[in-house]
Amino acid sequence: MKKILFLMITVTGTILIKAQTIESSSRSTIGYIKTDGTIENSSHSTVGYIRSDGTVENSSHSTIGYIRNDGTIENKSRSTVGYVREDGTVENSSRSTLGYIKEDGTVESASRSTIGYAHGIKKEWVAVVYFFFKL
Repeated sequence: MKKILFLMITVTGTILIKAQTIESSSRSTIGYIKTDGTIENSSHSTVGYIRSDGTVENSSHSTIGYIRNDGTIENKSRSTVGYVREDGTVENSSRSTLGYIKEDGTVESASRSTIGYAHGIKKEWVAVVYFFFKL
């Protein structure tokens, strides 16, 4: 019985801390985003956080921006720096296209060249990592 309980706790813990991989255009791992919004580099060092309320923080927990429910991305002063549309188009504050996040997780530049992959991650989170904030 103890073995079964231990196995169940281990499996549950593994699922809860699962991280999605952020990859470069050559498919090398450049980082991870955990389901709780923790952003890690390729060495698993924490470089930032995306909080459940949309606050984006650096590794020191200083606020560097915000993700609003409508896909608007703001800097720490609450000025709009960009938008993430429902179709995955990423725009700057002037509504010029910066890139695209496709349904399969492919991240493309404005010229449609692949700059990375981030499958299974919220589009707004992907936009924060690839287009808006250097973490």
